[in-house]
Amino acid sequence: MTMPFVVPRAPELPDATWTAYGLTSLMVLPLVVRSRAPVAVFLAVLTAGALYVFTVDGPGQPLPYTGLVAFYTVAELSSPPKRLGSALLTAVAVLFSVGLGSDELRELFFSLFAFAAAYAFGRFTVTRRACLRAVEDRARQLELTNRIEAEQAAARERARIAREMHDILSHAVSLMIVQAEAGPVAVRTAPERAEAAFDAISETGRDAMVQLRRILGVLRENEGPPEAPREPQPALAGLPGLVERVRGSGPAVSYEVTGHPRPPGPAVETTVYRIVQEALTNVVRHADATTVRILLDHGPEALTLTVTDDGRGPGGGAGLGLVGIRERAAAHGGTARTGAGPNGRGFRVRVTIPRTRHEREPRQEPGTKTVTEQRTGAES
Repeated sequence: MTMPFVVPRAPELPDATWTAYGLTSLMVLPLVVRSRAPVAVFLAVLTAGALYVFTVDGPGQPLPYTGLVAFYTVAELSSPPKRLGSALLTAVAVLFSVGLGSDELRELFFSLFAFAAAYAFGRFTVTRRACLRAVEDRARQLELTNRIEAEQAAARERARIAREMHDILSHAVSLMIVQAEAGPVAVRTAPERAEAAFDAISETGRDAMVQLRRILGVLRENEGPPEAPREPQPALAGLPGLVERVRGSGPAVSYEVTGHPRPPGPAVETTVYRIVQEALTNVVRHADATTVRILLDHGPEALTLTVTDDGRGPGGGAGLGLVGIRERAAAHGGTARTGAGPNGRGFRVRVTIPRTRHEREPRQEPGTKTVTEQRTGAES
């Protein structure tokens, strides 16, 4: 608004006065606080402009820039009633200003268009700010969701590793304790049995170390070379060897496979192996049993594992081992039931893992028996 006071004017036009210069300054200075009081600043700018037009014969401007800025701020920060009142007041001011000036329709439309554009830009700023807030909120929510999912995944992984460590150490240490306790007695009565007991302790310890190294290697997989070899997880083929190691600790263990064996998948095979391992560990540590029967039934709809012993029967049922058995079965959509054995004697673990639809598809070939039975161990 001060450009006419800086650039020399035509000789036929009146010179700019200090009064006119002061009024133009009054039209600009209120814009400093326009964010705090947009309507008050807008009224102040209109009042200063009216005083300039009616009291001072100063240089004019093609557009009232301060009025456009003030009206933009009202559109951006004010409530709907205040915006409506300011818009009506602006239309009246434009009509009077054009009527006192050139009184041309073209100038009237141009001025109304300019103020409408200022109002539209003000509302667009509000919409843009709301969109940015929504995007930021979604980003924060996504970050929170990702963090929660990462924490849950870490918790599941810690629980899985804890189960693996518990199964490996509990089974190995239990067998080693039983063999170590029997060793001194065997040294005095049957030296050859003592030697076998110490061999069993050594073999059990080496097997536990191998499995622990495998788990620790997985935990440190990012530190080693990507081509480092990894041993496979235990599977159903390893159950006979597990049974043989436990049989050397005292109880007579039998292992039977019935039904039509079909590979249930590596994850399920590892789960079954770990459940058998934990069940046998409980037998060695707590049951004081003489016989244990392991039955693995490959049914058409589910894989069923039953481990039954003739020991002292169920205890509290709240040990970490039994909890781990239930968690392993639930991870594959299965169930695990534990309790007293037949006729209330001993203890029985029964785990049912449903087959997937792909596993349930019939794949029997000509000449294949519908029932296959494998027996390993002592016959009672």
